[in-house]
Amino acid sequence: MAYNEQNGNYQKPSPLSSAPMIGVPGNLEPGKVIVGLDIGTTKVCAIVAAISMNEPHTMTILGVGTVPAEGLSRGVVTNIEKTVRSIERAVSEAEAQSGVKIREVVVGIAGDHIQSFQSRGVVTISNPDRQIGTEDINRLIEDTRRVHLPNDRKILHVIPQEFIVDGQDGIYEPIGMSGVRLEASVHIINGLVTAVQNIYNCVERAGLRVHDIVLEPLASSYAVLDDEEKEVGVALVDIGGGTTDIAVFEERTIRHTAVIGIAGQKVTDDIRKGLQILGDQAERLKREYGCSVVSHILRDEIIQLPGLSGRKPRQIERSLLARIIQPRMEEILEFSFKEIKRSGFARNLGAGVVLTGGGSMINSTRELAEAIFDMPVKIGMPMGFGAGLVKEIESPVYATAVGLVLYAFKNTASNTLHSFIDDQEEETMSDEEREIVEESERKKPNVMGRMKEWFEHL
Repeated sequence: MAYNEQNGNYQKPSPLSSAPMIGVPGNLEPGKVIVGLDIGTTKVCAIVAAISMNEPHTMTILGVGTVPAEGLSRGVVTNIEKTVRSIERAVSEAEAQSGVKIREVVVGIAGDHIQSFQSRGVVTISNPDRQIGTEDINRLIEDTRRVHLPNDRKILHVIPQEFIVDGQDGIYEPIGMSGVRLEASVHIINGLVTAVQNIYNCVERAGLRVHDIVLEPLASSYAVLDDEEKEVGVALVDIGGGTTDIAVFEERTIRHTAVIGIAGQKVTDDIRKGLQILGDQAERLKREYGCSVVSHILRDEIIQLPGLSGRKPRQIERSLLARIIQPRMEEILEFSFKEIKRSGFARNLGAGVVLTGGGSMINSTRELAEAIFDMPVKIGMPMGFGAGLVKEIESPVYATAVGLVLYAFKNTASNTLHSFIDDQEEETMSDEEREIVEESERKKPNVMGRMKEWFEHL
């Protein structure tokens, strides 16, 4: 059984559809197409991926579209029109590269409005044979969702951490066991309804449908963490443009999530203000010459800054740039460490910390993190793809977008394999193929309806 973290249900994975992937390049076998859309503060990224029928565990990157983001602040939409235009440009790039017409996406959500907490639920086993089945698990998950939340907040994910059968704890797969009383400890992630609705509105106005909305650190964990790290204990710190996202794992289960409202954009702003230069110039300096530890600069080279409005160029030492960057990076990492300690699992992280996101790419950030966390730190690179544009996404910048694709593949049991792309060529399909498509559409989870129900209950 596979647990769907979005709707809180256990489902039996369905076989890969034999329906054709409309518009997909002909050198691919019929398989599943998934589109991940990372709407970040500094960039919007769309990734199109497919799974071959012959190699169902291998994903192929068909297209990548990345554009600068406009209309967002700290992961939250602040201007609908600008955000819509950014989405349209990123999707257009991905469509041109992949050769498919995208119609549906898995979207990430972040922002410091995200909150999480632990909860418990309990049900009795009503089957005459007292054997725990899928229906019992789903009833239990629904019971854990009955928590009091303010009217402006809604649950995004309910993630089971462990089950307890008749007082016996430490159970992670209770289906098939015998018992009378079934309990669960779960991790509940919630966010502002308005923030979710604004993302939903932007995607819809860009001519797309929302297949699923996923917490970004949860998505990133699918791209950069492996099962061994999650088992022995690991903390993921994703330093993005507007937010720093944190997820703590132990025994292959997520234990804590948090979103901090300071990240790479603050570093760029510090450089812009400190050196009195333009924002795009500050971003270029950070990427090309930035260093998070002043003492690690062995050769203090001279950097030339372009003059403004006809003025003469200026020169600065690289160490001056590092003196601007280091305090802000220390602040970001120290806030992250406080969240890790607040989780109560700081001493259980046998695999240490994995840094990812664009902010982790500043030189010497890993070494600074090791000094602050006092544990092993590595830079997390996206993994899980075996063909296509793999080199193009081998960067921490793409961790969230890649993770959204992997999350959808591993947690969606019954969506059709071509459902993320357009059916404009449907008239070329045979009657048998069209019947397959129509049947799969009827079975697809009604995420849009579920989202609209949230808003109607406000």
